[in-house]
Amino acid sequence: MAQHTADFAIEVEKLNHWFGEGSARKQAIWDVNLNIVRGSLTILMGPSGSGKTTLLTLMGCLRDLQEGSVKLLGAELLGAGDRQMEALRRQLGFIFQAHNLHESLTATQNVLMGLQVHRTSAQVQQLKAAHHALTVLGLEDRIDYLPSNLSGGQKQRVAIARALVSNPEVVFADEPTAALDKESGRTVVEMLKALGKQRGTTTVMVTHDNRILELADRIITLEDGRVVDDTNPA
Repeated sequence: MAQHTADFAIEVEKLNHWFGEGSARKQAIWDVNLNIVRGSLTILMGPSGSGKTTLLTLMGCLRDLQEGSVKLLGAELLGAGDRQMEALRRQLGFIFQAHNLHESLTATQNVLMGLQVHRTSAQVQQLKAAHHALTVLGLEDRIDYLPSNLSGGQKQRVAIARALVSNPEVVFADEPTAALDKESGRTVVEMLKALGKQRGTTTVMVTHDNRILELADRIITLEDGRVVDDTNPA
């Protein structure tokens, strides 16, 4: 069955990107074309320097487009103004390998920061949402801990809770399981996959973690900035 534009959370067409200037200018992304279905879990793979994170940041409004088209939730990013980009970012969640927690804030307070850019409900409801996100990730007994009293894996789970607490339309994740043990990493990815089924959350994830590949709806492999393989494991 043919799919329509409305079925796609992200549409990429003839995307090219360069770094540097003059004689040092080097192309990092070469003529990438792909559509990512709403509610799906897509994994980007490839060796170091293959363009995975560059592609992720271009699709996620974290880097300006130079050439080609990216439509995110139906909105064209090439030439988009600051106000439109800010509105789009409010619909996104970001998980990075570095947890980037505020050391002076508790786990709960760090998660609440994920709601600051949203016009959300009362403080009591925000607190309930933060505690729920932490509990789902197995941190119910760490909600009032400062980052200095958490392990590396626990800090990463707090960062993941912060990204998911606002129920984003699209989650962009760069090596989200790198600091987690096998069980915790799988739990996180299973939760992201469940969000896709339950409420249509789309996840695009860069990873080298072979333990979670079977959970992906789609695996896109890049080499030297080009898509060289595109498979649907299921």
